[in-house]
Amino acid sequence: MFDGGGGSRSSGGNGSATSLATVQRRTLSQTTQFNGTLGYAGSYTVLGLTRGTVTWLPKAGHVVLQGQVLYRVDEAPVVLLDGATPAYRALAEGATGADVAQLNHDLVTLRYLDRSEVDSAWNEFNWATTTGVERLQKHLGVDQTGKLSLGQVVFLPTAARVTTLRAGLGAPVSGPVLQASSRARTVSVALAPDLQAKVKKGDRVTITLPDGGTSVGKVATAPSNNSGGSDSGPTVPVTIRPTHPAATGSLDQALVEVAITDQTVHNVLAVPVTALLARSGGGYSVELVAGDGTHHLVRVNLGLFDDAAGMVQVSGTGLAAGQRVVVPGNE
Repeated sequence: MFDGGGGSRSSGGNGSATSLATVQRRTLSQTTQFNGTLGYAGSYTVLGLTRGTVTWLPKAGHVVLQGQVLYRVDEAPVVLLDGATPAYRALAEGATGADVAQLNHDLVTLRYLDRSEVDSAWNEFNWATTTGVERLQKHLGVDQTGKLSLGQVVFLPTAARVTTLRAGLGAPVSGPVLQASSRARTVSVALAPDLQAKVKKGDRVTITLPDGGTSVGKVATAPSNNSGGSDSGPTVPVTIRPTHPAATGSLDQALVEVAITDQTVHNVLAVPVTALLARSGGGYSVELVAGDGTHHLVRVNLGLFDDAAGMVQVSGTGLAAGQRVVVPGNE
């Protein structure tokens, strides 16, 4: 039977089956769906900076770590080292600068140099740097000159995953030799300007892979939202970093679906979306069922919709967690 305190309707009057659901106090999240591209972060072009002939190249997909041979010219190794400043000159004792500082850091990392020997002057190529270079050259099997001529080393800010060979064996070393990326997995999304306000750095992301598997991640770079609200113009790139990169496999330039959690509310009352009843004058109600079996309608105000959970945030006089509401049942 009905108590008309909140309005009334004939439960199941049209013969359709109904069931009951519980009003819950819980956390809800709102997600927005986007298409993205899964691959590897960064793109680096390695240029040949010395004279000679290319005699060895790595295969596409090969990963070259710091201190390893990136390619060979006249059988002499060109070595990958870590650094944001590209190689642009020969390096020898007496040189100073940012390129020397990164060389010293690399020699310490590779254990060809003790930190204490350069800790007071990282940007100086001193006697210790000379010794460290000689040890690197000995490991590579080349003349131990203690100097680095232009083209002997390549500085990149990351280990290099070879993506494309730009030069061929037997070709003279000039111009681009190869293209590389980092090993870091990333998903890139081209975001329409009118959706920029929905995404911010740190937002949680669910990534759906081509095989149907899922992985999670966070937004690493997002729009500044300074576009003035324009809904036209070019798209804005958004970068997502998977929390567990290995779970995304080794696919490169693969199309994926991403669901970005852009809003979350905690400790709110929620009911299934199917419990909502449209009111003739506008707004919504839910049909509560009391312990004695009586039914009555309660007007509710709606908040956040959690599409993944099929729940909606509600508030209203007389509404409390643990109450039972009517929802459509299975026929």
